[in-house]
Amino acid sequence: MSEQARKTAEALEYLTGFGNEHSSEAVPGALPIGRNSPQRAPLGLYAEQLSGSAFTEPRTHNRRSWLYRIRPSAAHPPFTRIDNGALRSAPFTESVADPNRLRWNPLPEPAPGTDFLSGLWTLGGNGDAAQRAGMAIHLYAANADMTDRVFSDSDGELLIVPERGGLLLRTELGLLAARPGDMALIPRGVRFRVELLDADARGYICENYGQPFELPNLGPIGANGLAAARDFQAPVAAYEDSERPTEVINKFCGNLWSATYDHSPLDVVAWHGSHVPYVYDMRRFNVLGSISYDHPDPSIFTVLTSPSDTPGLAGVDFVVFAPRWLVGEDTFRPPYFHRNVMSEYMGLIEGAYDAKAEGFVPGGGSLHNMMSAHGPDHETFERASAAELKPQKIDDGLAFMFETRWPITATAQAAGADHLQRAYDDVWQGLQRHFRA
Repeated sequence: MSEQARKTAEALEYLTGFGNEHSSEAVPGALPIGRNSPQRAPLGLYAEQLSGSAFTEPRTHNRRSWLYRIRPSAAHPPFTRIDNGALRSAPFTESVADPNRLRWNPLPEPAPGTDFLSGLWTLGGNGDAAQRAGMAIHLYAANADMTDRVFSDSDGELLIVPERGGLLLRTELGLLAARPGDMALIPRGVRFRVELLDADARGYICENYGQPFELPNLGPIGANGLAAARDFQAPVAAYEDSERPTEVINKFCGNLWSATYDHSPLDVVAWHGSHVPYVYDMRRFNVLGSISYDHPDPSIFTVLTSPSDTPGLAGVDFVVFAPRWLVGEDTFRPPYFHRNVMSEYMGLIEGAYDAKAEGFVPGGGSLHNMMSAHGPDHETFERASAAELKPQKIDDGLAFMFETRWPITATAQAAGADHLQRAYDDVWQGLQRHFRA
């Protein structure tokens, strides 16, 4: 972490809009006009296309960017396998899917000198990375910058949710700053380096192997509401012209591979396209809900969705529980008792979550797998059942959920972690029989 990184983050400017065909150049004249691959690219640069989708996918789902760089990506030595550390990928076969409700405290503090990549720790997931289906949940804890190395993920896109400490993300296409309350997304295959804006950093990651995240359809909501496309911010072009050795680490089919380049690969001088990283302030989410009775389904809080081959069934949804008013009449206002065909992993960024009075803390997380019964704990149920139903502002917490169509199998390290709460089931003890015939 450094004062320079903080100054850089504070001075950043962005392009705005989700799914746009953006263009940017760090040096005037670097971006070709009227064609993508001229015989000689401007300023002696190399033209290169980065495809995040198949060439023939529908235009509305097609993701690709043209990059104009100092050296082509093809100019590199062979990659060799390196140790995966605490990073795991689907298929998750080292343990079995668990129907029990699970909850974890925050990750232990990392050893000194742990950067973002070294601090990745996989909780679990589903699907198969090589088949580009499913997702994985990772956590990170770091107290050092990534120095002279960059990372890219060929298996999926990375949705990063900081919980403590800000991040400066130096990507091939430019710079993003992500602080607690923000979420950032690094597309599949885009190389990046992480510097810390504070003494340490901690947070959550959803690795999406499937279709890229998109904004959900609004249906009868109409034209406005939930996350606004204009609130997503993409970077402007910024490049490194460095000829010192740089380690490039690639996650490919679940394993880490490393090659040492003789230059920084973050050398894109200009670019245009739709396969771009972005950052979003979750406090800008336009919360919609009931103004008459009953608690809405959590789908009403969806920020982004990764569609599957079944309409309406997401490979993974990213849901945020942002500050909001509760005004329902004759309504039990916290989230209701529930068994869900989808699997839910919930994390907490700040404050408290209105369905759990204690035990669910920032940096921690809970996993309620497919059809596991869950809902408000005993204390919350008793309080909410007797509360005076006047308008109530929920403004002391920011929580989120990764919801996925398949069961989540916890890794062996997560299932046996010291920070796993062994007595999580106890929060529902004390719920008494109130039936009166």
